[in-house]
Amino acid sequence: MRKPRAAVGSGHRKQAASQEGRQKHAKNNSQAKPSACDAGLARQPEEVVLQASVSSYHLFRDVAEVTAFRGSLLSWYDQEKRDLPWRRRAEDEMDLDRRAYAVWVSEVMLQQTQVATVINYYTGWMQKWPTLQDLASASLEEVNQLWAGLGYYSRGRRLQEGARKATGVVDGNVARVLCRVRAIGADPSSTLVSQQLWGLAQQLVDPARPGDFNQAAMELGATVCTPQRPLCSQCPVESLCRARQRVEQEQLLASGSLSGSPDVEECAPNTGQCHLCLPPSEPWDQTLGVVNFPRKASRKPPREESSATCVLEQPGALGAQILLVQRPNSGLLAGLWEFPSVTWEPSEQLQRKALLQELQRWAGPLPATHLRHLGEVVHTFSHIKLTYQVYGLALEGQTPVTTVPPGARWLTQEEFHTAAVSTAMKKVFRVYQGQQPGTCMGSKRSQVSSPCSRKKPRMGQQVLDNFFRSHISTDAHSLNSAAQ
Repeated sequence: MRKPRAAVGSGHRKQAASQEGRQKHAKNNSQAKPSACDAGLARQPEEVVLQASVSSYHLFRDVAEVTAFRGSLLSWYDQEKRDLPWRRRAEDEMDLDRRAYAVWVSEVMLQQTQVATVINYYTGWMQKWPTLQDLASASLEEVNQLWAGLGYYSRGRRLQEGARKATGVVDGNVARVLCRVRAIGADPSSTLVSQQLWGLAQQLVDPARPGDFNQAAMELGATVCTPQRPLCSQCPVESLCRARQRVEQEQLLASGSLSGSPDVEECAPNTGQCHLCLPPSEPWDQTLGVVNFPRKASRKPPREESSATCVLEQPGALGAQILLVQRPNSGLLAGLWEFPSVTWEPSEQLQRKALLQELQRWAGPLPATHLRHLGEVVHTFSHIKLTYQVYGLALEGQTPVTTVPPGARWLTQEEFHTAAVSTAMKKVFRVYQGQQPGTCMGSKRSQVSSPCSRKKPRMGQQVLDNFFRSHISTDAHSLNSAAQ
């Protein structure tokens, strides 16, 4: 299985003279290079080639238009920005290196994850690693442990890797703003459109306030230029927005107020179809308005996969212990810990055999007769719907296993809840806990089922189940990309 594609954050550049100072800003160097500071119009050679093949309709005409965009956006941001912990920290921070780092962490966490969820994770992260140097010296295990439950786990790993590198990215909010401002209707994830967005961001970034400008662009996309219900009347750059101009033009044409050739600027490529305009297969939709831009490619439904996993428990000096093994350093949930698992087998007999072999690989000879099927857990990532068949095996009356191969370890239940484990494994463990002999305490979550919970409940219990099912969000961390 491959890991979900993780979004990464965009950042801010401190105007420092030394190479050491520039390297500390892991997100700002490529976002606001010195070559882009002379009114934001200088471009790298590869950008010149790109621009030559793009209609001027999708570009900013001159310095005056760029300056107007910067000034309007920053004035709006100074008055309307949300009060967020990373921004309060920035206001009080005299060391701009720390400021850039704090903003970088916040923006990476905010990729595909809502603000309300991020705040507590951000606070804990900054308390543990207050500087870029602190993060650079942290272990991947520590990073995964703190990130556990936030979803899109490769983001944490890439933050740690980025602490030693310089990088810069245009995030989804900025991409949407730029697509609408310059009427780019093509898929923003395509190579051509992505390169064009990078060029526009490089052109627009304010050399005097690069960090604030980048945050302002993100803020505009998050609060005003939203995906489905944009608040155009509140937009500080509405007068510069080609998407808004297109809406007004279409409204006049529909009402008959415009006839012949309207005196409105349009895309006029020299030859062929413009690759930045709306695709011919998806012409202008009057009902969408500015939401015509950008048109994203239809998302494929997540592919379905199945596996079997087993909670192996043994008595220990400090209480019951459970066995966890570490996932590979690449791929889905890279570096996190999980219960021993195997891919799905077509029959239960083969499934039990494969799972028992996997358990014995880590813990030595085990009694096959004690392996019990407890239920299943369905967990959806951005591109995979994974069904776990949950098994349990409790070792009693035999000598505890004290040594395990590298990549495995025994943890108490308390240690499990603070370890670097995924939300899916926490669901699995809840099923195990609810299905111990003499109990039937299966999870109330709709995506967790067990032999006991499959029994038809009484009418009163059905009412309670329906109430909780409608009020409890099912794994908002890993499903957030679908919600946005």
